[in-house]
Amino acid sequence: MRAALLAIVISVLVPLGWISVAAAAEDPTVLQRLDEPRTHAIMRHALAPGTGDPADFALGDCTTQRNLNDRGRDQARAIGAAFQTADIAVDQVLTSQWCRCAETARLLGLGTVTEEPALSSFFADRSTAAAQTAVTRDLLAAMPEDQTAILVTHQVNITALIGVFPRSGEVFVLKVGDGGEIEVLGSFLAAE
Repeated sequence: MRAALLAIVISVLVPLGWISVAAAAEDPTVLQRLDEPRTHAIMRHALAPGTGDPADFALGDCTTQRNLNDRGRDQARAIGAAFQTADIAVDQVLTSQWCRCAETARLLGLGTVTEEPALSSFFADRSTAAAQTAVTRDLLAAMPEDQTAILVTHQVNITALIGVFPRSGEVFVLKVGDGGEIEVLGSFLAAE
């Protein structure tokens, strides 16, 4: 069912020019593209075993959530190191309010981390998907041309925005057009 829905979404959004996935390919040199104007990165949080969140999930209580494991923490640090090795300056680090995303964002070591509710998961409540995706798209379109941001979020958010099912810790480099259209320039995945 999800695959069929995703195919429908992609078939509608790609012809409208809202997303371009044809250029997406895993490429460790794609991070260099972040030096270009109006390019940003979006990533799925690092490795956090399981799916969704426990039934007793509470937003402000990390003990009730699915969290990063040691491999996930190492992966987040490796992603941050890849940005530093590529000499990529990040002006904004925005994250979902979920603990696994916020921890990933902090472990990247790329700057001050700011929570952005639009990046929070709608896995358990799909009724907010369209609104959150629109806010994320507007946020990217409104960023200053000379700034670079990295957004740390969830699989469902990334899939809704660019039509790709990301792996844990996968980073996508996005080019944002003047009209808010998003082109995926490629992806990068540090050690899993």
